[in-house]
Amino acid sequence: MIARIWHGKTKASQAEDYGEFLIARAIPDYQSIAGNLGVHILRHLAGNEAHFITLTFWENVEAIKAFAGEDFEKAKYYPEDKNFLLEFEPKVAHYEVVGKA
Repeated sequence: MIARIWHGKTKASQAEDYGEFLIARAIPDYQSIAGNLGVHILRHLAGNEAHFITLTFWENVEAIKAFAGEDFEKAKYYPEDKNFLLEFEPKVAHYEVVGKA
């Protein structure tokens, strides 16, 4: 199993709206891909900023490519992200899951 980790940052004042957007738009997108094993959206408020982590789990690299494209380390963004995100990080991180409870 592979964990895919994306980070994004918004203004704290947009945290609720962006969280709702991720639930409505991103989660169904992830779940529509065969080989997606789960999606978690994390949020941390820090002063005037809200940090979001999207943590997804995948059966294998081929499943990730079905979601993200051939360059699977490249971050995937939605057109609506331009209304929220303060920056667009170019890459995501992937980790092999070596333990699970």
